[in-house]
Amino acid sequence: MTDITHRTVEANGIRIHCAEAGEGPLVLLCHGWPESWYSWRHQLKALAEAGFRAVAPDMRGYGETDRPDAIESYTLFHLVGDMVGILNALGAERAAIVGHDWGAPVAWHAALLRPDRFRAVAGLSVPFRPRGSARPTSAMPQTEQTWFYQLYFQDPGVAEAEFERDPRATIRRLLYSASGNVPRRNPIDARGDAAPGMVPRTGGFLSRMVDPPTLPAWLTEADIDFYAGEFARTGFRGGLNWYRNIDRNWDLMAPFAGLKVAVPALYVAGDRDLVVGFAGAAQLIANLKSFVPELRDTVMLPGCGHWTQQERPEEVNAALLRFLLSLP
Repeated sequence: MTDITHRTVEANGIRIHCAEAGEGPLVLLCHGWPESWYSWRHQLKALAEAGFRAVAPDMRGYGETDRPDAIESYTLFHLVGDMVGILNALGAERAAIVGHDWGAPVAWHAALLRPDRFRAVAGLSVPFRPRGSARPTSAMPQTEQTWFYQLYFQDPGVAEAEFERDPRATIRRLLYSASGNVPRRNPIDARGDAAPGMVPRTGGFLSRMVDPPTLPAWLTEADIDFYAGEFARTGFRGGLNWYRNIDRNWDLMAPFAGLKVAVPALYVAGDRDLVVGFAGAAQLIANLKSFVPELRDTVMLPGCGHWTQQERPEEVNAALLRFLLSLP
């Protein structure tokens, strides 16, 4: 069995905790919200056993990695800078980079901005989205009764108070409710507010989440204990600060508008992922090759929800290895 080892590196002015396994060409694994290096536990070993050096950091604001106080310290430039800094700290000239959820935009933009350092990219759940013509929050849906969850996250302290009241209950509800195991993916309330990602203006983010009587096969109580322990210690602010830079990222990316991801790429998602159900997502995924011309494959996993690499580790591992082993 391949061992997962841990180290902390100095990168981009902060300390970043990394889990790693194996030796060979470097593959950097970027997790999303609200997760940690642990969400790549199945991929670390599979990649290592296939001859790669797999490294999964706790991303900025998470786990044992530093959590700067300033909201503006969590822009895409900081996050991509962290990934470049990890390569430098590990003595690696180049790497393939893989990202899930919020980690996917980090991976896509690392490949977009530094193709000299990131030779290939795989995005899980979240496709590459080119810079639009308007500030992102201005286009997010809201009604008198509900608003898009990313708008709910904007006001510092509000979501933190809700999630930190009981971190274990929060994690349990989030992991189950965004999975492909939920019998009814988009619950409809009395007003018919059923669009994916909408949060009631009264009641909070978790009010529509389901606390399962039993866990699905891919998720154990020990998994929940690990995540809950991390967030009980760190709080949720670091990860939420990523969302508070969405408009700032749009401003910063102005010089790169229209730039395409020019390295070999892979996209993997579950067909029951809420992200795939967001407005405009289906069209974006269908046209992804227009913005990512070296896209080698789009893999849609039937019955899989948002937690792609945890819900379907064998299929994700197989897709990643097909892609990575095809690279020159």
